[in-house]
This record gives sequence, structure tokens and C-alpha cells, in this order.
Amino acid sequence: MNSTAVAPRDTGVLVVGACQAGIQLACSLREYGYTAPITVVGAEQHAPYQRPPLSKTLLHAATSPDAIALRSEAFYADHGIRLVLGERIIRVDRGDGGAGVAYAHSGRSFAFDRLALTVGARPRRLPVPGADLAGVHYLRDADDALALRAALAEAVDVLVIGGGFIGLEVAASARGLGCEVTVALADNRLLERAVGVPTSEFFLDAHIRRGVRVHLAAPPVRLLDDGHGRVRGAELPDGSVLTADLVVVGIGAVPRTELAEQLGLTVDNGIVVNEYGLASDGTTVAAGDCVACPPPVDLPDGPARIRFESVNTAIEQAKTAAALLADRPAPYWAVPWFWSDQYDLKLQVAGLSTGHDRYVVRGEPDTEKFAVLYYRGGHLVAGDFVNRAADFLAVRSALAAGRTIPPEAATDTTVPLKKLIADGPRQAVA
Repeated sequence: MNSTAVAPRDTGVLVVGACQAGIQLACSLREYGYTAPITVVGAEQHAPYQRPPLSKTLLHAATSPDAIALRSEAFYADHGIRLVLGERIIRVDRGDGGAGVAYAHSGRSFAFDRLALTVGARPRRLPVPGADLAGVHYLRDADDALALRAALAEAVDVLVIGGGFIGLEVAASARGLGCEVTVALADNRLLERAVGVPTSEFFLDAHIRRGVRVHLAAPPVRLLDDGHGRVRGAELPDGSVLTADLVVVGIGAVPRTELAEQLGLTVDNGIVVNEYGLASDGTTVAAGDCVACPPPVDLPDGPARIRFESVNTAIEQAKTAAALLADRPAPYWAVPWFWSDQYDLKLQVAGLSTGHDRYVVRGEPDTEKFAVLYYRGGHLVAGDFVNRAADFLAVRSALAAGRTIPPEAATDTTVPLKKLIADGPRQAVA
């Protein structure tokens, strides 16, 4: 880092990362009355787009990234947001007060008064022999999705490695395209980090009913070569072999922290920020999948920091960071929520079930329409919802207001959950 670098006056905010968090941060700055220049620099050539459709719509529909664009080209011009695409920032020189210059791989430079990092994450690579064979795919950006869509059109046997949201959404999309699909994962249950046991068991049964073969606690130890440099299958720990002419790896993501480390920012499974989105240097802000932040809800005995990979969290973090830059600081305290579309199943999750000591099931999982409510110390902390949107909204509202729903009453599906919301001792979080 060059401590003598100085940016010209009134160069405004530079947002590194033209993702959903980056665009939200720029838009929120304008909404908060920020009038100085805003530049958003992204490494991809595509205009900023929504990420969730990559594992769903974009895989099985003849559409393009333009169809899932976040904003029109005119929007950026109308709001004075300079959007620069196809430029990857590789170095930042900064002086006192946070101002400096960022340099792209092409040699272009971008001066700034304040820096915002919304650099996201990269797919975690599969650390086994054969992982570099042709026919092995990862899914993180639009180009990945387009390449995978083309490959799925020719595939017969698809192996998905990983049982999280991305893996299961790809499995569902591949089945919808008529492929034979196998899922193999290291965890003991599907969606282990996202939902509770009843919901995991439901999705295991739901995928099996739809023709997917699932191998739990069986991470492939090597991928097999067909003799021509292309994948033909995978070997499991017990020596058995799964046939596959296409492999999709979805085993998590690694936060992009290279620029933060270069700047000397504190990094611990992400760029460490406080509840205002402020990094350890006191001037840089960060938001999105690259960030490790204080838990936005009460987690007794939980981690000091948590990293989400959620569009909704990224958007709220971006709003918080923008508010700080616009001199309207407000801490980020919000109920986390997530969703996943698999086949005709919509899973919605509100809150964090970490540390729960009780749960109740509302509805019958066999009907593919049910909810699981999680409690800690007798009070509602989270819920999983399958095709029960009204229940999801009720629980999210209750959690946001610091209220609860009596577990004994929650199982009665004849009574809407919103009518059961009661006072609780916890503080509101949003």
C-alpha cells in the first residue's frame, strides 16, 4: 500500500463489485441524499443482474442475463451512477482519511474519497484428484450458468456434489430437463447449515420421490477420467463408483478478501465489519457475501461474527453501509431470511434456528405444505416454511417485532399464525 496516494477532491464513493450489494449501496446513497460522484466497478461484462435465477430460470429457459438485470442502463445515467464493467480491481493505494486510487488489471485507475467493498465470494473448489477434468462445473455467475445450461442440454447422468441450496436447486433444474441426477455430499443431511432436521428429512424424501439418488456422508474422493480428459464418474469413500458425464460442484463459497488484506483490514472468514458496515480501518465499508458481521439477532453462546450468503442480507447490509457514508448512520439489526425454489417447492426460512431447544411442526410434510417453528427458552427464534407463504410472513413479522407465537397453539392449522402472535421478552431487531 502506498501511503502517499491522494485522490482528487470530491471524487466521491468508489464501489468495487457490481453485484446486488454494490448496486443497492449506490442506489441507497442517492436515496439518502448523497450528491457526490458514485462509481461502481465490476469485473463481469454483463450489466448487474439478479443472482437467484442462476440456478433456476437461467438453467432451463432460453433467456439471457439481460432478462434478469437489476436496473436499466437509463437508470444509472438518470441517478448519476457511473457503471464501469469488465474491469477487475487488483490494487488499491490509499492515503490518510480514506481517500486513494484503485487500479484495474487493464491499468485504468479510479480515484475515490471513500471506498466500499462489495466483492462477493468465489466457489469453493473441490479438493480431489480429477477436479480439473472437462465436464466439471461450478455455478457462481452468469457465464457459469450459461455454460452449465449448454452442458445440461447434452448431459445424461448428472452428479451434483453438495447438498446446500445451490446443489439442490441445480439438481431440481436438471431433473426438470430430463437428466438422471445423483447428489453426493459430505454432510449427514441435506441443507444441514440452513434448516432443522424435519425440513432436511422432508427435502431428502422430496428429491428421492422425484427420482434423484442421494448419498449422504459420502463426499467423492476422486473424479474419474474417461481417457480423453473428460469426467466419467466419481469414486465414493467406500470404493463404489457413480457414473456421470457432467459434474456440478456446490460445496460453498470463499469470501474474496484479497483487496481487504492488501489494505490491512481485519479479515476472519470475510471482511470484518461492525454493525454499521465499517471495516477495521474506520473508513472503508463493506457489504454482501464478502462480509463477516455481528449476528443481527440474539445468539446466546453463538459466534461473535457471522457471514451470510443471502441476497436479502446483502441488500440490508448495503443499505446500512450507504447510510454511514451518507452521514445517516443506523446499525444493521434485521431478521435474516432466505428462500429456495426446488421443483414446485418454495422453501422460506426466517430467523436463525441456531441453539434452539424445541421445535413444533405445523401441517403435514407429506402434503408438501408445512412449517417448522423453532424455540429457545420457550420463545420463537426461527421457522422453516414449505409452500406456506402466509406463515412465513407472520413469523418474520413476529421476530422483527420481538414477539413470539405460543408453540402449543402453533400446530393448529385452522388458525392463521398472524392471529397467534403474542408479546415476548426479546427486543425488536428491525
